[in-house]
Amino acid sequence: MMVPNYSLIAEISLFSFGFSGAKQLANKITTTFKLSSEQLSSQDHYDFGMRAVKTVIAVAGNLKREKPNMDERQIVLRALRDVNVPKFLKDDLTLFNGITSDLFPRMVEEAVDYGVLEQSIRASCILLGMEDVNDYVKKVIQLYETTVVRHGLMLVGPTGSGKTKVGHT
Repeated sequence: MMVPNYSLIAEISLFSFGFSGAKQLANKITTTFKLSSEQLSSQDHYDFGMRAVKTVIAVAGNLKREKPNMDERQIVLRALRDVNVPKFLKDDLTLFNGITSDLFPRMVEEAVDYGVLEQSIRASCILLGMEDVNDYVKKVIQLYETTVVRHGLMLVGPTGSGKTKVGHT
């Protein structure tokens, strides 16, 4: 049985989006997923296969189209984080951050200005009588970002953790 060469598929896909350093970036993406699958805990909702690689590449391609002058490594790092961070458990997030900092040394993630979206979320929090908590706003933005790149999603977590409120905000 033949096994697909994830790195080559990622490289060709990145080239098709206009990435000049596609080979190195493809290796970084596939290595991130390989190390994540080996080091992070085993969770049913974690996916480190080709589907995840293609999702990261699609997000990176959209970012490249929106910001053609942005550093390509920065684009890929942001895509990796945007796609993966919302689904990781807290302990696994620390490990994932270590993996990405090793593969993307001295890369500081640029803060994203969500402008009107963030203002609207904060206004909704006030209207709903909720505390204006930064972590909550981050979760709502992560939910929004996930809906942009995925066809479907599930909000999972223990009772009282804020799933319904995040969905309604």
